[in-house]
Amino acid sequence: MSKNRLIYLPLGGAGEVGMNAYVYGYGPEGKERLILVDLGVTFPDMDSAPGVDLILPDLSWLVKNRDRLEAIIITHAHEDHVGALGHLWSELRVPVYARKFTAAIAGLKMEEAGLSREAIHVVGAYPEQVKLGPFALQFVPVSHSIPESSAIVIDTPAGRIVHTADFKLDGTPVVGEPFDPLLWNEIGKQGVKALICDSTNVFNPQPGRSEATLAGPLADLVRSCEGMVVATTFASNVARLKTLADAGVAAGRSICVLGRAMNRMLSTAMQTGIVTDFPPVLKPEQALEVPRGNLMLIVTGSQGERRAASAQLAQGKYLGLKMKEGDTFLFSSKTIPGNERPVLRVVNAYSEMGVNIVDEHGGLYHVSGHANRPDLEAVHDLLRPEILLPMHGEHRHLREHARLGAAKGIATEVVTNGTVVDLTGKRPEIVEYIETGRVYLDGNVLVGAMDGVIRARLRMAMNGHVMITVIVDETGAPLGEAWAEVMGLAERGRNNTSLVNVLEEELGAFLDKADTRIFASDDKMDDAIKRIVRQVTMEEIGKKPEVTVVISRLTDE
Repeated sequence: MSKNRLIYLPLGGAGEVGMNAYVYGYGPEGKERLILVDLGVTFPDMDSAPGVDLILPDLSWLVKNRDRLEAIIITHAHEDHVGALGHLWSELRVPVYARKFTAAIAGLKMEEAGLSREAIHVVGAYPEQVKLGPFALQFVPVSHSIPESSAIVIDTPAGRIVHTADFKLDGTPVVGEPFDPLLWNEIGKQGVKALICDSTNVFNPQPGRSEATLAGPLADLVRSCEGMVVATTFASNVARLKTLADAGVAAGRSICVLGRAMNRMLSTAMQTGIVTDFPPVLKPEQALEVPRGNLMLIVTGSQGERRAASAQLAQGKYLGLKMKEGDTFLFSSKTIPGNERPVLRVVNAYSEMGVNIVDEHGGLYHVSGHANRPDLEAVHDLLRPEILLPMHGEHRHLREHARLGAAKGIATEVVTNGTVVDLTGKRPEIVEYIETGRVYLDGNVLVGAMDGVIRARLRMAMNGHVMITVIVDETGAPLGEAWAEVMGLAERGRNNTSLVNVLEEELGAFLDKADTRIFASDDKMDDAIKRIVRQVTMEEIGKKPEVTVVISRLTDE
């Protein structure tokens, strides 16, 4: 009989920020019972995934082994932890466990995908326990930038795992539960085999700050402004929505919340009892009747998203509301690396209107939802794990976090997506690598990274496209001339000549001289025509485009 082992396998979120999906297993090698912690997305950019809506983890390995999968566990309701649930649950079809607020958001994800909420089970906070095969799980409240975030304590026959998910050390989080060091100390006293820990802010040397520290500065800022005040933050940061709204009310302003995602988070928080004292909120049509100096809008789009309320306001009007010279726009958020250009596009648009722009002012108007370096060290000390595996971060974050653990004598390893780690012994042991990657939501269709769709789109974006049509008659000879259509390419090449005309002349010369054996084979004609088109366009405009050849053959029928 095979010896039982305890394994960890990240399918997303290890070596990147976002797209979190982590597998744990216990049992004989190759027959372990499995759980999946989180099922999130990441967001595309036009440089690497043009036109793509979302990027999801590739679950191929897990789908092959789904008869061994006990359940999906969702730690909190951020998109990078729950956003793929509606898109990928049908491939796994197992129960989903989450706390009340997170379960409500997960249920919306399922309904949007045309699925039932029945698979979602609500779990209470620690010490309530869920038993799944060889695992006993508890949801431990942690503070983060969304309500009801949880670390997961996973007890197994081989020892206790603590999966922190995203967290910070905040004793006064405004909305949601504070971080409880006494509870964490209790969890650590029972012995922790492995700590799988958030690494996002490992390079920040300062202790993290509480959400509550923003109330005063934000209230002072709003009170000092003339004209309309508009503030943006992450839609899921319900605590920040409340802090901003309270600041507006304290300054004598009426509050209007704009943006579907933000309104959905706020209404879910109120329905589930997370928020009970949010100030009254006006509808957009009511806000139009309020004097500008008495109005504050809280809007989506802190990362420059084109369809969000802040970007729409920057382009003119949104639901009848309009920014004017002397108004103030506040970013109560930090720009995620990679989003600088879209954010600056919004900033410059407001600047041209004469709007006063206020950023997070080095933390005066924003605090992070992740633990900084001293906070991570504090958690290491509270739990005293045998093994530390950094997660949720780029490779540089994981490596630095591993160094931090090793300096305290904790056995550690840098583990990236697709790496199977055996946690049974005193040290983590890498035992296997599996193929993993990403899947693209393109419109309403899931496209594999190796399917070639996005690669072809990138090539067309870089080099343009030429379509050549040739008609071949019943005898196998060309009928008339070939004709060309070009897209995404300069119309004229060297000597100001028409690119289409040059292509058609060169193809005409080829067709006049081509051997009958070439006309008899579509593949040979396709290869020859593509070669000519790329050679001509390279000579004329310095590009090698994507080429599509359409060969129409007439028959005797």
